[in-house]
Amino acid sequence: MGKQLIQTHQFSNGLTLVAETMDDVQSAAFSILVPSGSIYDPPDKRGTASILSELITRGAGPYDSQQLSCALDDLGVQRHEGITSAHITFSGATLAGNLAETLKIYGEILKHPHLPENQFDAARAGVAQALLSVEDDARQKALVELKRHSFPAPWGLPSDGELEHLQFITIDDVRTLYENCFHPNETIIGVAGNVDFEQVKQVIEELFGDWKTSSLSEEPAMVFSEENRFFTEQETTQTHLGIAYDAVPYGHPDYYAAWAAVGILSGGMSARLFTEVREKRGLCYTVSASLTGMPGLGRVLCYAGTTSERAQETLDVTLHELTRLGDGIEESELERCKARAKSSLIMSQESTSSRASSIARDWFYLKRITTLDQINDEIQQLTTDRVLNYIHAHPAANFTVLTIGPQPLEVPSDIS
Repeated sequence: MGKQLIQTHQFSNGLTLVAETMDDVQSAAFSILVPSGSIYDPPDKRGTASILSELITRGAGPYDSQQLSCALDDLGVQRHEGITSAHITFSGATLAGNLAETLKIYGEILKHPHLPENQFDAARAGVAQALLSVEDDARQKALVELKRHSFPAPWGLPSDGELEHLQFITIDDVRTLYENCFHPNETIIGVAGNVDFEQVKQVIEELFGDWKTSSLSEEPAMVFSEENRFFTEQETTQTHLGIAYDAVPYGHPDYYAAWAAVGILSGGMSARLFTEVREKRGLCYTVSASLTGMPGLGRVLCYAGTTSERAQETLDVTLHELTRLGDGIEESELERCKARAKSSLIMSQESTSSRASSIARDWFYLKRITTLDQINDEIQQLTTDRVLNYIHAHPAANFTVLTIGPQPLEVPSDIS
């Protein structure tokens, strides 16, 4: 990996800038994280933050909605606004020479949004369409529901909100959430590309230095589910399975061992779940596992889509593969994980958008930046013994099992 130049600065109002200079590119990208995500939704109005993320770019400062879109298009900005549990996010990429003007527009969006009442219904309808689309995508629906039941509320709840709550959300609710959450303290701006750190710092100071600090909205208390078996009846020829179990969170000393364990299970077409469940037995058309988490908590989420006739066998074989991982792993399996990681890191190194997002995320989770060299070193130093030690310390057990299909399934009695 090439040497990375990463610098940080916290402004007097609590805003944090994290920047990576990449001299061999012509572009610059940014990722802005404002602590105003779905966990801050009122309990009976889930979806308020999602509507805010839709509405906030529909006019700001001197721009109406159309003028704002045209101004960003004129600068060649490829942009995206989104919602996560913790943040409303703003990201984009453009030519490096256009970064300052682009950030100037985002300064207006963050500090002086119009939040126009005459576009509220359209913004709410957009959120409703996103939620309805989940209902039409069985895999996504299963994973959304698995996350709901695997993580404590409100972190596990759908970031876009609850469809049945949207009708009760008003423009005043959205404006109140903005007033409560949009402040510089704990907001993170990640920048990556052909940029000069001191110049970017000066631009940020000029644009955001007058943004007033306020007391942060308190994160709501976490509520854990006491159940771990869930069934949603759906008259269909297909059954969708979700399985979750505990892992370590991002930033934990064993995080990369956990990543390797999941990679051996589901890191490509040669991985165990694909080979044993799909290729050898033909039980399902798709099967996967991923390592995910929230601050302080990690989980492995698995999904399999199959026919209803073969659903029970699919569940049995998948659980067997998860639990037998601790019996041993092959050196070749770990080496394939390392090879995939190296390819991914190299591709990430070439993307300003990927780097801006990664360094902003690192600052949120760790309050420091992990360089690509550090990640590569952690992965290349993994051994089969170290991965097995992790698996034995954090075995696949205490499963949360979700079934969407015509009938519930039985978890084998010898598996918790």
